[in-house]
Parts: sequence; structure tokens; C-alpha cells
Amino acid sequence: MLIEGPLKISIAEPADGQGKILVIGFQPDFQSLGLPERGQQFREYLVTLEQGIGSISSENDRNRAGMLIVQQVAEQLLPHVESGELALEDNMTVQIRQTEQAVALTDLLSSTASKTP
Repeated sequence: MLIEGPLKISIAEPADGQGKILVIGFQPDFQSLGLPERGQQFREYLVTLEQGIGSISSENDRNRAGMLIVQQVAEQLLPHVESGELALEDNMTVQIRQTEQAVALTDLLSSTASKTP
């Protein structure tokens, strides 16, 4: 499932080989928005994620599981995006240790990349 939005997410391998590392950044067009517009667009992104998750009926679908993880991270970022206290030009990393979650994210991101024109 393709979900376009302010975040650009990639997966990296951790040095210890355990799980995966999410590398999260913000799209350049999002970075150039004013503070109120950023907050509004990020909230709209969360709504889009919620709708996408709701459209997948199977609890076992890996795309759904990956989207839930992205939603969880985005919800934690929201207040910091709205307050302007994040340096949007810097990437953030989140280590995912659980194999099932790492596989779900890898599947989600690889299916998203294959649908990008």
C-alpha cells in the first residue's frame, strides 16, 4: 500500500545484526512549509495512516502491522512537529528489535517502493 506523506522512511541494518533500524526524515517540501502548515499536514498524514490501517481487514497482514508501527512513531513526533522543536533536516533512527515488526516494516517499505513511479 502506497502512503505518501511528509516522512521518508528507509531501513538499515544495525551493527549487531539484531532487528532493523528505521531511518526517518522529512520530505524537502514538508520542511519548507511554515509551522502551522506543517502541523496541519502532519495531522492529515496521521488521518491517512489511520484510514489505510482501517482498510486492511486482516489483523495478520504485514502491511497493516508495518503501518501501525509508522503510525505509532508519527503520533510520538506530532507534538514536536507542531511546536517546531525538531530539526527537520536531520534524520532520526529507531531500532526495531522484534523480528516480526522488522519484517512487517521491510515488507511495507518494499511494497511502497515498488509502487513509486
